[in-house]
Amino acid sequence: MMNLPESDSEDELPPGWEERVTGDGSVYYANHLTKNTQWTHPRTGKKKVVLGDLPYGWERCIDKSTGKVLYIDHENHRTTYTDPRLAFAVEEKEHINDFRQRFDASSTALHEQTQE
Repeated sequence: MMNLPESDSEDELPPGWEERVTGDGSVYYANHLTKNTQWTHPRTGKKKVVLGDLPYGWERCIDKSTGKVLYIDHENHRTTYTDPRLAFAVEEKEHINDFRQRFDASSTALHEQTQE
C-alpha cells in the first residue's frame, strides 16, 4: 500500500515534520519522529529561503526561559515560534541563472539542436 499525502499539495509536509527558519533565512525541516533535520523538503527535495524583513508590527526575540527564537505580533498581540515569513518562502535557486522551463510540445528547440 502506498503512503499517499492527505492533500494534493506536494509541498505539504508529511506527518511529524515541521518547517523552520535559521537566522539567515534558510528554511530547514525537522522530523519530530526521528529527531533529525534536513535542508531539503521531505517530499519535493527542494531548498527554500525566506526573503526580506518581518512583516509590519512583528519583532524577532529570544525567549529567555528556553533560549528559542520567538516572534511577537504587536498588531494582534500574539506570539509564535513560527517565522511569519515562512508563508512566503521561495525555492532557492542553485545558480543565479537557474530558471524553470515548461516542456512545450510544439517547440522545435530539440529538432534544431540535432539537425546538421
